[in-house]
Amino acid sequence: MSLELVCPAGTPSALRAAVEAGAHSVYCGFRDETNARNFPGLNFSPDELVEGVRFAHAHGAKVLVAINTFAKAGAMDAWKAALANAEKAGADAVILADLAVLDHAATHHPNLRLHLSVQAAAATPEAIAFYADTFGVKRVVMPRVLSVEEIAKLNAAINVETEAFVFGGLCPMTEGRCSLSSYATGKSPNLTGVCSPPEHVAYTEDRNGTATRLNGFTIDRFGAGEQAGYPTLCKGRFVAGGKTSYLFEDPVSLNAASLIAALAKAGITALKIEGRQRGKGYVTEVVRTFRAAVEAIDAGGTEVEVGRLLAGLVEGGRQTSGAYKKTWR
Repeated sequence: MSLELVCPAGTPSALRAAVEAGAHSVYCGFRDETNARNFPGLNFSPDELVEGVRFAHAHGAKVLVAINTFAKAGAMDAWKAALANAEKAGADAVILADLAVLDHAATHHPNLRLHLSVQAAAATPEAIAFYADTFGVKRVVMPRVLSVEEIAKLNAAINVETEAFVFGGLCPMTEGRCSLSSYATGKSPNLTGVCSPPEHVAYTEDRNGTATRLNGFTIDRFGAGEQAGYPTLCKGRFVAGGKTSYLFEDPVSLNAASLIAALAKAGITALKIEGRQRGKGYVTEVVRTFRAAVEAIDAGGTEVEVGRLLAGLVEGGRQTSGAYKKTWR
């Protein structure tokens, strides 16, 4: 069976673009704090999701709804409403992380297929078995900290589907456990669905070039003509030990296209492309390219040279296979 290609849809137009470019599934979220890409101008209203599901299904694609932030104690109404609206729209699955949200979904929406978000950071057979046995989770999105060999061993010990990121932003943390943004802005991706909220982002020009700031804190500085990235704390340059460097993580994109066959052999069911904050042009190009790569592997061929084809779309113009190849060992 072919690997499922799960593609980002940050807006209704991006959903249509992803489906038309060859996505097997698209994932999206509502326009509120229930999803981890809660940026202004993105996401779906309940009515837009209904139309998006209709369009996707008419073209043979599935829709997965990310309700993957952590609910606030005693204030779960938004997450409950999101689950109800996803089921009403005919979503093929919901992607969840919070225990209370999982419990509510399993209890009150037993016909909804449940996927475990990467935000839950489940990376052991015991953790995955807990979610599968307790809530009926059918698929787990793998944290981006595992090697291909570790994924293969994990898949041999579990009885649920697994999904792995293959392209896009690379988080240096074990997902679901990052609070860096909240130190500067009071908001974190895990609770409010946004890392480096845009209202706190500023670019200022001076004689030394461009400074990027997050809530007044200088995150990085770029020379004249140098491309200034989006200021997230984990990918900023800081002085430590008398040396200026990317202290946490270089601004670099994940591209595991060369490992598609290895991931399939390791038991992965689906390949995920990150990028719900990206426009439909980006989505079209990346989805079309990865669909060709998946079909080439299915036909017994070799990997398409995705790195060359998508070089202009990666963060900082640099690509990495991330933890899939732990070359530092």
